[in-house]
Amino acid sequence: MKEKIFSYIDGAEALAVELETELCRRPAISPQSGGEGELEKAEYLEGWLGAAGFTFERINVADPRAKNGIRPNTLVNLGPADTSGRCFWIMSHLDVVPPGARTLWQSDPWTVVRRDDGPLGPRLIGRGVEDNQQGLVSSLIAAMALKQGGITPPLPVKLLFCADEECGSTYGVAELVKRPGFFGQDDLVLIPDGGDSKGETIEIAEKNLLWIEFTTKGKQAHGSRPDLGINAHLAGAELVLRLHHELSQKFDGRDPLFEPDYSTIQPTKKTGNVPNINTIPGEDYFCMDMRILPQYPLKTVLAEVDRIKGELEAKHGVRIDYTASQQVESKPTPVNSPLVAMLSKAAGEVYGVQCRPVGIGGGTVGSFLRNRGIHCAVWGRMDDTAHQPNEYALIANILGDAKVMALLMLEG
Repeated sequence: MKEKIFSYIDGAEALAVELETELCRRPAISPQSGGEGELEKAEYLEGWLGAAGFTFERINVADPRAKNGIRPNTLVNLGPADTSGRCFWIMSHLDVVPPGARTLWQSDPWTVVRRDDGPLGPRLIGRGVEDNQQGLVSSLIAAMALKQGGITPPLPVKLLFCADEECGSTYGVAELVKRPGFFGQDDLVLIPDGGDSKGETIEIAEKNLLWIEFTTKGKQAHGSRPDLGINAHLAGAELVLRLHHELSQKFDGRDPLFEPDYSTIQPTKKTGNVPNINTIPGEDYFCMDMRILPQYPLKTVLAEVDRIKGELEAKHGVRIDYTASQQVESKPTPVNSPLVAMLSKAAGEVYGVQCRPVGIGGGTVGSFLRNRGIHCAVWGRMDDTAHQPNEYALIANILGDAKVMALLMLEG
């Protein structure tokens, strides 16, 4: 049975190129990033699924900014009809990020170009081919391998193609996970949306995410008369330094699961305050990106932010307002989860690697599932070119990951 499946996948290179090409030429950019959403891409995918004989359903989430006012999520059901027990999911996303500066691309971002000159074999270049079309296409090829072989998985298998992953998942997983009965408590979910060039790392945990926007308000004055004003920029600068140093010292734990193995508290975005040099600014704005080890609840971090804020307001006579624009805590998937064991075995068989669990500082849709007690893992064999110009996916990785997914489908 396994030999038949692997033989089909080995011969599926043309299918991989076809799917990557057709998916890429239908940009699926969030309205938040200036696009129309995922509808055209979902419609192509559903047409292909129907022609291939798969059963699927569409779950639309309303978004008036998007084409036809909807964000589509497509669900494919494989295996036995009885879904009362545990299900195995492969969950990828339809949306992509904008291509960025066209001058940095060697070809049209929306037209897949094949290059055979790399040391690791043929690669496909285009926006979205790795993030997340590699995982999406691999899951389809794995499903086709079972279908063409007349093989029914022992337990139900579901493929979920989500909307809105790149901009927070409000119209995708964050909505679907709230629907009663959509996911089962014992389900196992593979998210092929991250990994490494060898396929060794299985992401089971994420740092807690906290994005904060700060506005410091003082009193504008001439640059020669700071005594007549209150320098918001000066107070804001001290706020940046105190937040960075004091929060780093307060939450100084280490966890070898992560790289880096400590909490990161970094100032990031900064906007202009006054247009000329000789004016004391009366308002100052900046942002902080904080990735906190899961052992520290975000409420304790925010309590420290409030303490520092209050001290600086009293010291400088300013008012400091802030908004936590992202505030996500994520429970880990247990290291001894059956999903980790299954994935380690399958990846080891296909790629000859010894897998290890890791945590990441970035955020994935896995947090929505883990916080509800559903075991999930982010895995893939990829060169991590996501969001970069000239993004690419190796054909060997598309087909290899399909083999790993097929083995997982067979094990359930």
